[in-house]
Amino acid sequence: MQYINYLGQDAYTNIAMDSWLLKHLKPEEPVFALWQNKRAVIVGRNQNTFAEVNQDYIDSHDVQVVRRVSGGGAVYHDEGNICFTFFLPVESSAQVNFKQFVKPMYDALQSLGIDAQITGRNDLEIQGKKVSGNAQRYAGGYLMHHGTLLWNSDVDALVRSLSVSDEKFISKAAKSVRSRVGNIKDYAPDLDINTFIEKLKYYLTDEGKDGELVLTDEQIADIKRLRDEQFATWDWNYGESPKFSFEHHEKFAGGGIDIQVNVAEGRITDINFVGDFLGVRDWRDIKDQFIGLPFDVKAVYEVLEANKAGQYFGTITNEELSNMFKNPDQ
Repeated sequence: MQYINYLGQDAYTNIAMDSWLLKHLKPEEPVFALWQNKRAVIVGRNQNTFAEVNQDYIDSHDVQVVRRVSGGGAVYHDEGNICFTFFLPVESSAQVNFKQFVKPMYDALQSLGIDAQITGRNDLEIQGKKVSGNAQRYAGGYLMHHGTLLWNSDVDALVRSLSVSDEKFISKAAKSVRSRVGNIKDYAPDLDINTFIEKLKYYLTDEGKDGELVLTDEQIADIKRLRDEQFATWDWNYGESPKFSFEHHEKFAGGGIDIQVNVAEGRITDINFVGDFLGVRDWRDIKDQFIGLPFDVKAVYEVLEANKAGQYFGTITNEELSNMFKNPDQ
């Protein structure tokens, strides 16, 4: 197979490249890519991003959040993780079989003396520990099969990025993840990650005979445009989340309060504040200012700050109230 070089470690660009290549490359024979992201959470096409990520950790640790076009669950990427993608013509989606497309990576690992096994529908395991997960998308007669190979990923960052933030659960969750997943590095102590990637590429290109498929400057520019216009936008990564309702109760010195919020396309469509708080003015006077806002702590805080003179929620502070818009499970 020929290989394609991706454009660095920016997750917005790489996920955009996956999508662009699926739609526009149209190869006559299978091609593949091996690539890496800096720290990022990649959310499945049908998932609610707000429920999948620990936004405080994401914001404070420069973790990118990107929605991909394939299904499945949210995954964490970092420089200890190797991503792979195959693109190939397939006559019908009925022909798609996960194991058929996991096998090239299985064969490659076996060629390096790493005794991986294909398990379940789409996983690779070594000695009972998962080292690879996979997802697929079929469109226009072509299949994109992409997945991950855990080389030496940061398990603590993985756990903290994916919706768990309560410290009492962090060590327990990390221990659980470590018991279920493995890092390939532990089974290939004589290889570093760059050598491992090069050996995989050498195997998959028929010992280097198949070479590189080089994209044109125009194609690369189109990929970067897709990145900027879709995959790096809040509307795609958060706004594409399914409709959901959100409720949260807190008791403050200034009184008890419940917030009830309906969200569609990542934006507030209805909101209600209920409780025994002593507002000087009726909060409903500013209700319309919340409608259409991104479901986001900062956006809510800005509205509250703009109206703080009204003391709509009594002595409950704007920080206390806006922080209620975080998932209480995070």
